Amino acid sequence: MTDFKAQVEQDIGDVFLNLGEFAEMHRIEGVEIPVVIDNDQLVKMKQGQILGIVEADMLIFGKVSDFPENMAAGRIINVDGREFVVANSGVDMGIMEVALSQSRTA
Repeated sequence: MTDFKAQVEQDIGDVFLNLGEFAEMHRIEGVEIPVVIDNDQLVKMKQGQILGIVEADMLIFGKVSDFPENMAAGRIINVDGREFVVANSGVDMGIMEVALSQSRTA
């Protein structure tokens, strides 16, 4: 019998980050990885006035192991050749959620 954590890990790749279902390939810090961009969810989160989210322009989800190690707020990150600032990030069940703001300095 498969335990719950193993099943979640399998579902991340088989369903949520499946390129035929939800995910698309994007270049994050020069590396092509499957991510989900969900700006509808971003709009909902902005309504909750969550710190760091209100200023965000893009919300992306991907496998934690695919992202650079330090995704702390304030970090500059390159997404598809454009510079963004990490406004907020978090991890839930192996998925990294990153709210990005367009870099005003680039």
